[in-house]
Amino acid sequence: MFNFKEIISVSLILFSVIDILGSVPIIIDLRKKFGHVQSEKATLVSGIIMVIFLFVGESILALFGIDISSFAVAGAIIMFFLGMEMVLGLQFFKSDPEESKSASIVPIAFPLIAGAGTMTTLISLKVEYSTANILIGIAVNLLFVYIVLKTSGWLEKVIGKAGFNVLRKVFGIVLLAIAIKIFKNHLFT
Repeated sequence: MFNFKEIISVSLILFSVIDILGSVPIIIDLRKKFGHVQSEKATLVSGIIMVIFLFVGESILALFGIDISSFAVAGAIIMFFLGMEMVLGLQFFKSDPEESKSASIVPIAFPLIAGAGTMTTLISLKVEYSTANILIGIAVNLLFVYIVLKTSGWLEKVIGKAGFNVLRKVFGIVLLAIAIKIFKNHLFT
C-alpha cells in the first residue's frame, strides 16, 4: 500500500503544480497589502479542498459522464500548459482581478495552492497512484506550503528573485515530462 517511490513522485508532482516557491512574490505582495497572511488557516483550507476533491472528484465527474482517463488526459494538458508557463515565463491562465481584492486566505488557499491545476492533477494522480500515497504527498506538500508561508520574507532575502526563477523553470520541466507521461498512458485507453 505505502510505496516510497510513489510518495516521492506524488509529492514532486504536487510540488511542481502548486509551485509555492514561485508564488512567494505573490505571498510577499499580499503580506504588504494585508499586513499578515494567516499561514495556518491558508494551509488548512487548501488541504481540506484537496482532500475533498481527491475523494469526491470522481463522483463529480461521473455526474457529468466523464471517465477518469478522459479527465487524466485533460489534466495532463493543463499540467503541460502550467509547465510551459513555468519554463517560458508566459501566462496562459489569467486570474480573476476580484481575487486580489479579497482577504488573503482566498487567493492563497484557493486558487494559489488548491486551484484548478491542483484539483485536475489530483484526479490524474488517482489514476496512476494509490490514494494513501497521494494523501501522504498532499500532507508533505502542505507541510512545505506552511513552512514557505511562515518564512516567505526570509526566503525572499536568501534565495532572491533569480533563484526563484531557476527553481520555477526546473520544476516546470519536471511538470512537462510528467504531463507527457500521463497523456501517453491515457490517450487511447
